[in-house]
Amino acid sequence: MRSTMLRILIPLLTFLAFALPAQADRVLVFAAASLAGPLDEVAQAFSEETGDEVVISYAGSSVLARQIEQGAPADIFLSANQGWIDHLAALGLIVNSTRRELWRNQLVLISHAPGDAVELTPELDLAGLLDSSLEGGRLAVALTASVPAGVYAQEALTALGQWDLVKDRLAESDNVRAALALVATGAAPWGIVYATDAGADPRVHLRATFPPVTHTGITYPGTLVRGARAEAIHFLNYLAQPEALSLFEAAGFDPVGPP
Repeated sequence: MRSTMLRILIPLLTFLAFALPAQADRVLVFAAASLAGPLDEVAQAFSEETGDEVVISYAGSSVLARQIEQGAPADIFLSANQGWIDHLAALGLIVNSTRRELWRNQLVLISHAPGDAVELTPELDLAGLLDSSLEGGRLAVALTASVPAGVYAQEALTALGQWDLVKDRLAESDNVRAALALVATGAAPWGIVYATDAGADPRVHLRATFPPVTHTGITYPGTLVRGARAEAIHFLNYLAQPEALSLFEAAGFDPVGPP
């Protein structure tokens, strides 16, 4: 009886193994909100090429890092600054040997209304610009205490002697794309975002680029998270390939290139 069952089951299982389509592997990526757009294009291209699914969760880098710290099952973390990668590295939560710098960005001043270029100097009356644009108008930024875009904004404003003049006039958001939306909809007349964000929404107007000396260099490191699926390294490597870098370059990022 047992021998008969085996003779039936073995061919059946062999048939099923070849007849059923292989299940695609899934890679979960935690990514800084400012990467939305080109990262989605790259993920789609990777999936079409490999058959593996890439799922992306966007938020502020600080939020994502804390979720990973609390045990979220991310495979890859793409941060908008080095600090949150350092934080996770100190906790032993990333595979440090896979850490690499992928892209660079710039910090810019945008407005809802069109206008002439603004010169970013200590003499700039930024508070006056807020008042003249909209009564009680605020400056949209990401959270200055934790989100990289907000941290860079505070550094730049401090370097220009503007921080104390506008720190009580801020409209702070959970991530840089939310700050962009405030300016795009006119809820805030002015904002500070990344150059790539300004180029992603036609409803905002680029008014000035902050000098690089006013803030820490804006870099995007990526890394595998400890316990990542084996397939994740393939997508992380794919991000540094010419095809992927060209998509980010088209979106305004400055690709770093292969590690």
